Order: sequence, then C-alpha cells, then structure tokens
Amino acid sequence: MTNRDQTAVICGGTAGVGRATAHALAQAGFRVAVIARGEQGLADTRQALEATGATVLTIAADVADAEAIDRAAERIEAELGPIELWINAAMTTVFAPVEKITAAEYKRVTEVTYLGFVHGTLAALRHMQPRNRGTIVQVGSALSYRAIPLQSAYCAAKFAIRGFTDSLRCELIHTKSKIRLTMVQLPAHNTPQFDWSRNKMRKRPQPVPPIHTPEVAARAILRAATDAPRELWLGRASLQAIIGNMFMPGLLDRMIAKQAWSGQMTDEPANPAQPDNLFEPVEDLHRIDGRFGDRVQDHAVALSSETIGKLAVAGLAAVTAGAVALVASIASGRGRR
Repeated sequence: MTNRDQTAVICGGTAGVGRATAHALAQAGFRVAVIARGEQGLADTRQALEATGATVLTIAADVADAEAIDRAAERIEAELGPIELWINAAMTTVFAPVEKITAAEYKRVTEVTYLGFVHGTLAALRHMQPRNRGTIVQVGSALSYRAIPLQSAYCAAKFAIRGFTDSLRCELIHTKSKIRLTMVQLPAHNTPQFDWSRNKMRKRPQPVPPIHTPEVAARAILRAATDAPRELWLGRASLQAIIGNMFMPGLLDRMIAKQAWSGQMTDEPANPAQPDNLFEPVEDLHRIDGRFGDRVQDHAVALSSETIGKLAVAGLAAVTAGAVALVASIASGRGRR
C-alpha cells in the first residue's frame, strides 16, 4: 500500500507544527484530514493543501469534545477511507506563574493539550483495532520530561500524555496488537503559538533558544509515522534536557530557575488587548511560522530512544571495560613488586 492509498489525520493542523505536518503529509502523498476549531484557518489550510494537488478534508471540531472527535473520525472514514495514520498535535497554553493561572485555565489547557490527545487516540483506536493496523503519533515535547517555569499547565499536560502513551503501549504489546504507537519529543519552534497563547506576563513570550523551523518538526513527525520508534527525540536542547533531567534534576531545577524565566520573555511589552486562543480560535494568525524567522535553524539531530539506549549501553560498557582494565593494571603492578 502506497501513501496515496492511505488516509492521515492531523489534529491541530491549521497553524505552526501541525500545519507544517499537514503539508509534509500532502507532499508524501497521503489523503489528509485536518481537524481544528477555526473555520478560517481550516479554509486557508485546505486551499493551500489542495493547491499542491492533495486530497483534503477539513473538519471543525474541538479536540476537548470527545463526541465531536468521534464524529469527525467517522466522517473521515466515510469520505477519505480507512484511517492509517492519526497525529495528535493540538495544544494551548498559558504563560504565567502558577498562582496567576486560574482553575478554569488549568482545566482548559488540560482538556485540549492532554485530553485532546486521549480523545484523538480513542477515536483512532476504534477504527484501527478491528483492522489490527495503523499508526498513532503523539506530538510531545522535551517539556514532557523536564518542566520549566511559567508553563506549569502545558508541562503537566505533556507529562500526562507521555504517561498515557506508555500505559497504552504496554496494553498494545500485551494484546499483540499490530497498531503502532510513537511519540515525538520536540524542542522550541518558530510558530504563532507565541502570538496567540494567553499571556499574563508584562513582556511578550518567546520560545527558549535554540529555535527551529516548524518544518524541522514536520520532518521528524513524518519519520516517526514511517519508522514508529518508541520515541523520537528531536534537537540538541531536547537531548540535553531529557538526559540531564535523568541524572541531575536538582541542578537543572536551579539552572532553569535562573535562566528559563527571562529566557521565555522578549524585551517587547505585552499587549493586554491581544486576543488568545485558550477558549476560542483566533483568526488571522493561522500560519506556519511565527515572528522569530531571523533566529531559526532549519535542521536538528533526531535520535530514537532505542538508539539512545544503545549508545548509553555502549558508553556504560566502555566505562566498565576501562575500569576493569585499570583495576587489572593496578593489580598487575602490585604483583610485580
């Protein structure tokens, strides 16, 4: 079966990484279904994808609404054919210290950024399990391993996605399912997220450098969809954050407390009247790129968690061999005395 015979779904596919991924899917030959809230963003995305010759279906639905996502999946199956690939990428966030985020805001971020992934995964499974095939990609973040200040709601949701995904993966292995499940841990990207996320700080937010183009993420997501590693870690900063947190979380707490607060803020004053997309979609910002184009990198190292595990084992083996050789050398020297 070629990609042209396959249907791919992208939730949160009208801006940023999601929209870049929709374009990557179209270029790879998939029939593409895009799910998002805003009608204008959906119309713009459909027009851009159809201009490339792709077969496209756009559906207005909030990922926080499980029934709406179920209906969307049914429509996709009816109009485009069996869903072979489902990508969860929808998100929202609030830039603020914990005490300035309300319970309603925490709830909303959780409903979209965590439960939206659950709803999408459940909808995909309902159609994939009877056929015993398909791939589900969870678009995660290095922040699913290493939380940072001013994004507690988002970080908590990303941690939850990873826990949910790990649990489901074990269940699929237990039942010997052929459905593939993978998660991509992303670094910072130049997306409109920093123009339409709710911001309670005095300065405009920015991604923590280094900043990558959304296309870097899209290529990694497409690779994950093809190869289905357990996880794919993208970017040097992600590798450093994830591995560093495993070995020295306390030190990272202090480093991040010092650097990541100011590192997420520009020198530009925030606009209190700027609309945000927490509860309603924002029009006129549905584009791939954000405002940091002069600072972006168009490449990043991408390593699967399996590869990193092998490298870690090889490194441990080398250290162990060196230690054994050193002890043997010392013992030999003592024996000659």
